[in-house]
Order: sequence, then C-alpha cells, then structure tokens
Amino acid sequence: MSEVSVRLAHTADHLVVERLWLMFSHDMSEFRGLLPGPDGAFRGERLRAAFTDSDWAPYVATIGDRPVGFVFVRGLGGRERVLNSFFVVRGARRSGVGLRMVREVVARHSGPWAVAFQDANTAAVRFWRRAATEIAGDAWSEKRQPAPGRKDLPPDVWISFDTSVRSGG
Repeated sequence: MSEVSVRLAHTADHLVVERLWLMFSHDMSEFRGLLPGPDGAFRGERLRAAFTDSDWAPYVATIGDRPVGFVFVRGLGGRERVLNSFFVVRGARRSGVGLRMVREVVARHSGPWAVAFQDANTAAVRFWRRAATEIAGDAWSEKRQPAPGRKDLPPDVWISFDTSVRSGG
C-alpha cells in the first residue's frame, strides 16, 4: 500500500473524519462497554477537540482519494505528546497502513510519546508493541493505569517512547 498519504486534516475533512470516528467508536465499544446515544452517535468530545483545540492535531490517511484512517494527537504544547485516537478501516488493516500512519505522525512531533490501549484488544497489543519497537528500538516502556472514570474496567495499557532518543533493538 505504497500509495498511502498521511496529512494534517483540515476543516473540509471534518465530515470524512467524523464518519471514520463512528467506525472507530463502534470498534472500541467492544472493549469499553460503550453504547451509542439515543441519536445513534457515540460521544464526540475527542473528535471536536482534534479539530478545535490548538493543543491537538488531527491527521487523516488516504489511499488515492479513499480515506483509510485517522490519528489524533494531543499534548502538542506539553512535555509529552499522546496518540489519543488511532483508526484504520478494516479493509486496510494488516497491510502496513497503520504502521506508516504512526511513523509519519510521530516523525512530525519529535519527543516523548504515549499511547493507551486495552489488553482485551489483542490486535492493538501486538500492533503497539511492534510500532514502539520499530520507532524506538528497545527504548520504550509499558505500564497499566486505571481507565479514567471507569473503575468497572480493567486498567489501560500505556506504551511510552521518546523519538528524540533512538537505541538499538
């Protein structure tokens, strides 16, 4: 999938990213026990923040003119950037698209990074450990922290790495 393009999303991309957000939210509902609201939509605070908060950056990935995923980054003005939301459509998964998205976005914001996922999401566990190793070699760490405001859920897994330091691995 060498035709993959990853770029900063603009206001004109909002509707496309919103549609991808619904698919992402549906996928994540399996691991978070979330249901859509009465209108059929999932909560969209992170989607709104990605497009309106200056501390966030939304990226969209395409193959040709077809959207295949998005990445939301928060913490641009802080010490550590957080890969807040990440999604690849099922038809493009396991093709290298996701890793390319992560590499390109992380390369645009050098420094410390963190990403959270759930142990129950076994595909995410494999993907994020591989991505961290490819980006930071053996210089990454993993820890578990309680899911904010959700004592009923298992802790989130957090992977951290720093792109300003690269060690072999």
